[in-house]
Amino acid sequence: MKITEVAAAVILREDGCFLLGQRAADTFYSGYWEFPGGKVEAGETPYQALCRELHEELEIEVLAASPWIVREHVYEHAHVRLHFFRVTAWQGELRDHVHAALAWQQAAALSVTPMLPANAPVLAALQLPPVYGISHAWQIGIAAQLAALDQALAGGLKLVQLREGVLPEGQRESFVSAAVLRCQQQAARVLVNGDAQLARACGADGLHLPAQQLMALERRPPFPLVAASCHDRHELEHAARIGCDFAMLGSVHPTASHPGQAGMGWHGFTEQVAGLPLPVYAIGGLGMNDLAAAQTAGAHGIAAIRSAWN
Repeated sequence: MKITEVAAAVILREDGCFLLGQRAADTFYSGYWEFPGGKVEAGETPYQALCRELHEELEIEVLAASPWIVREHVYEHAHVRLHFFRVTAWQGELRDHVHAALAWQQAAALSVTPMLPANAPVLAALQLPPVYGISHAWQIGIAAQLAALDQALAGGLKLVQLREGVLPEGQRESFVSAAVLRCQQQAARVLVNGDAQLARACGADGLHLPAQQLMALERRPPFPLVAASCHDRHELEHAARIGCDFAMLGSVHPTASHPGQAGMGWHGFTEQVAGLPLPVYAIGGLGMNDLAAAQTAGAHGIAAIRSAWN
């Protein structure tokens, strides 16, 4: 079956809500909800199609949009490849010309149904926050890390990785248990790096796979949330193949933890993540001021060790 290329817009307001449209009565899957967009015409890039479709459908002009994820889905009538863009700035008043209705929604609390089948993984990805904090109690001490975690959670951090393989076993178990409890109390999701048994025992939300562990697996571990550390396209594609929910790629810039190693830079990062079906966090010498640059380069957000706790 021929693949139909489609540009799809995740139009985002400052409050985190995104726009959905309900398919009209005279279309396939009438009544279902979808992200605005449409087919990529001959001679167009997906970005050009995005801008044209949003002008035709909604009478808005795109001012800022960044590539996000690319997903394929086979419907009864078509095999589509959906190029999702996050649209963060536009001009014009929304005037819909093709949908039966429009609705601003949040991924964790949809009030409209049903959604097109292709969009379930997209909604799950939209629930991932823009910042992924990574612990380093082995460097700064358990008490200092727990205090920093408390402060970051109070400030809104919602996704945490506990990467403490260097800690002695007893200290590691004690720290992970305390950290997981803190995250759960603040409705933040928490993953344990590399240790599935510890992740289960402590009630963590998921498992974060180091690259070596990732490449040894042929299927996704049975956790609600699974992520992976990657260093190149081959590892990223393997993470997508086994069904990871998201990945982490770096280093973007030189870092203190890898002295003497040059980073891939934003251009290299963009090349590595282009066209992937899963969200990817950028890591490596990054702080909160790098978030906009990361998302422009195609990252879902940033992952950070030191700057996440400052």
